Amino acid sequence: MITYTHPDVLDKGIREGWADPEDDPTRIDWAPRQARAAIPFQVVDGRPVNPCEKTRVRYGRNQLGHWGEQLCADAIVTAHTAHDRVLVMVERGDGHGWALPGGTVEPGENPGAAAVRELQEETGLRPDTLACGDFWKVLPARYVPDPRASDEAWMVTVPARGHLGTVCRADLPPVVGADDARRAEWVCAGTYASLVEYLRRVYGGRVFAAHEAMLQDLLG
Repeated sequence: MITYTHPDVLDKGIREGWADPEDDPTRIDWAPRQARAAIPFQVVDGRPVNPCEKTRVRYGRNQLGHWGEQLCADAIVTAHTAHDRVLVMVERGDGHGWALPGGTVEPGENPGAAAVRELQEETGLRPDTLACGDFWKVLPARYVPDPRASDEAWMVTVPARGHLGTVCRADLPPVVGADDARRAEWVCAGTYASLVEYLRRVYGGRVFAAHEAMLQDLLG
């Protein structure tokens, strides 16, 4: 059981605005944050308690900037080609592997809209240009076992899923990595196991640990 907050959180994170400047969670008014949480959590002695897992870091924020829950949205965009199912993924710029396009839900933002925004920012793909009817199906919020989390700072995501139907590989809409993404690609994802093998073989990459369970559930 350790106490740890990465130095970048207290330095660069505060300067760049992605980290909460408050370093003592007992000074936070937790009632509003608990009221809007996607997954209910407790506060004990003024400190938030991870509702879904115990991590190696009992006190502090580890590598995350916020205290308590951070709500995100992830875009799951698939299509079928003649030979396989394909999925849009991005290689994260922080070295944590290949992930679904996604990011933080802004205050007052609808999670489905956040997934659209993050998809466009990280890949250039715009769902409103795709001839696929009611594109998004917003799925229930789920806890994300992020390796950067602690018992006092964790991630929850709202996945939004869209499927393009059957498309010739050459006709897939182009994707280009931008914003937090080093690159974006349509990757083969017939099953989770085949996705893992494809990323290893083609890119020498791996799935972002926080998205492993979600992709296993979605891809089978």
